Amino acid sequence: MFEEASEVFENMFKSSFPLTFIVFLPAVLILVSPLPAEAAHEFTVYRMQQYDLQGQPYGTRNAILNTEARTVEAEVLSRRCVIMRLVDFSFEKYQKAIRQSAGAVVIILPQNMSTMPQDIVQQFMEMEPELLATETIVPVYFALEDEELLSIYEQTHISSSSQGSASAAEVLLHTATANGFQMVTSGAQSKAVSDWAITSLEGKLAGVGGEDLPTIVLVTHYDSFGVAPWLSYGADSNGSGMSILLELARLFSRLYTYKRTHAGYNLLFFVSGGGKFNYQGTKRWLEDNLDHTDSSLLQDNVAFVLCLDTLGNGDSLHLHVSKPPKEGSPQHTLLKELEIVSAQFPEVKFSMVHKKINLADDTLAWEHERFGIRRLPAFTLSRLDSHRSALRNSIMDMRSQVDLKKLSRNTKIIAEALARVIYNLTEKGAPEDLQIFTEQMQVQDEQLSSVVDWLTAQPRAAQLIDKDSSVVSTLEYHLSRYLKDVKRHYVKADKRDPEFVFYDQLKQTMNAYR
Repeated sequence: MFEEASEVFENMFKSSFPLTFIVFLPAVLILVSPLPAEAAHEFTVYRMQQYDLQGQPYGTRNAILNTEARTVEAEVLSRRCVIMRLVDFSFEKYQKAIRQSAGAVVIILPQNMSTMPQDIVQQFMEMEPELLATETIVPVYFALEDEELLSIYEQTHISSSSQGSASAAEVLLHTATANGFQMVTSGAQSKAVSDWAITSLEGKLAGVGGEDLPTIVLVTHYDSFGVAPWLSYGADSNGSGMSILLELARLFSRLYTYKRTHAGYNLLFFVSGGGKFNYQGTKRWLEDNLDHTDSSLLQDNVAFVLCLDTLGNGDSLHLHVSKPPKEGSPQHTLLKELEIVSAQFPEVKFSMVHKKINLADDTLAWEHERFGIRRLPAFTLSRLDSHRSALRNSIMDMRSQVDLKKLSRNTKIIAEALARVIYNLTEKGAPEDLQIFTEQMQVQDEQLSSVVDWLTAQPRAAQLIDKDSSVVSTLEYHLSRYLKDVKRHYVKADKRDPEFVFYDQLKQTMNAYR
């Protein structure tokens, strides 16, 4: 309040002395009058991302907030806490607050974001990468609305709007007499988290029939990402991929239990951590298996690597490749089998998308590119036709983004295609409409649904999931039910030249005083 008054005083002194004197004296008398402060409301706020990746800083670099509230309509935003509602939010308004050196920005979100109009949801999804694209020293927080917080916003909005059209003298008088809200966070300044371990998991089903068996690797990442870590639930990206991988582990473990259906392929399952941070878990896993050991299934006869990413909705399936598979190769066989199985579902449109790996980019497009760099044949299967889809990195990726029927259908397509490869059904002349996973062996919708429900019951941002997290231990438990030799892999950032750095103070309590 006092800073705003000083700015107005300065402008008035430059104009006319008599007016200044007439307004100045009463204003001073008002300003020196003590105003009692009492807690109006206490609520939880979630800070925007703060991290470093390959030495590049992203997000907000500040966490401390102690300043008066305004809405974006106010004349003066400098050193103020600018409150915005999601329904009125725009990138232009956000930039206005940043340009005017706001003291902080608080964006109010609805309690149930699935009730928001789709155009607003899509608009915000597309803005999230822009919000993170450049670092800012302004603390940026998100809060879930309640009656008291909305009341604070409405009162502040009325006050700010009246200032926007007022004269300098009126602004001064309002500033001196206003009984506005002082927004204060309870936490400390953010600092880098040392020795953070990203956890990944692997398990396998060993094939039968010889020593040099081909290996199929099935991969998905379990972490989520959005503009605020504590609000990142990642239902479709990549809760859907995780639920499908667990169901594939269950189905093929049953087939590998019986001698008659125990196939001549090793199946290696990998659940990677740090997928949203340039696939850090996958990168370390490949280094451990290819550079630091003499015995690994990845060193021998890898048929192909299939990565699963965002498969919980839609009627399209895209097989993303860095290099088109050669005819006669196992990779080409998988492509053809996916085409055959997808054709059994008339609503599904299947295609292959070719995109070369661009090592000049800051981050890789898809997880399979980590394997492609190490010359392992790999794909990513996704309902998205581009890695740039806003859904992959959004707090709007809630449970409502996943359609259970389509998730189940996509699971069946993948399972049937893999079975046709593993048992060489096309070469053996099996009918194209032959189904392996029926009756007792069918895909279990209840299992898929329960996994997605569980995954979306808590945020899974990489900064929130340490090696002792219940997310990791629960995934490890479920993998151990179906697979053999389940083990953990850890990756920590290099102390001298870290590829990634996480920061704390991502969730705080904020008080509004008046």
